[in-house]
Amino acid sequence: MELFCLLYGRRLYGGAQSDGEHFIRKAGILELDAAFRIVEEHYDAVSVIARDRKGEFREHYFGERSGVWLASLEDTIVGCIALRELPELARSGEVKRMYVQPAHRQHGIAQALLDALEYFAANAGYEWLYLDSAPGMDTAIRFYQRSGYEPCPRYNNNPQANIYLRKRIR
Repeated sequence: MELFCLLYGRRLYGGAQSDGEHFIRKAGILELDAAFRIVEEHYDAVSVIARDRKGEFREHYFGERSGVWLASLEDTIVGCIALRELPELARSGEVKRMYVQPAHRQHGIAQALLDALEYFAANAGYEWLYLDSAPGMDTAIRFYQRSGYEPCPRYNNNPQANIYLRKRIR
């Protein structure tokens, strides 16, 4: 966790607009409750139907080749992103649960979260990262496309998704 704070803990607001520092870190198991709370906020914000229960969340995102990254301002978590392995696709992972609270958007937090996840994934040996999205998530889709994600065939059975993207990271 400390390594990610050193690599990704940086001022995300520029110059006079700075009102604090956001830090990006990979959540440890002791932060399971806090990570799950921000993910539940994400579920409500985007009306997710297929929700992980807390036990499933722990199983999917707190393994050796998976993770949840949290963005914090002082002691408050303001965003998250998650990675889980896709065992059915060789050397592939899935990006999930990208969320930044509305008051903290447009300050580079989403990009810092994605950068931290991709750095970890590349070092964990992943070659491809996949993600899915749904109609109405145009801002998120454009964000991922600007970050190098391209359309791909459907890779899962998510009932809410009809947009599928992937990126080669190695």
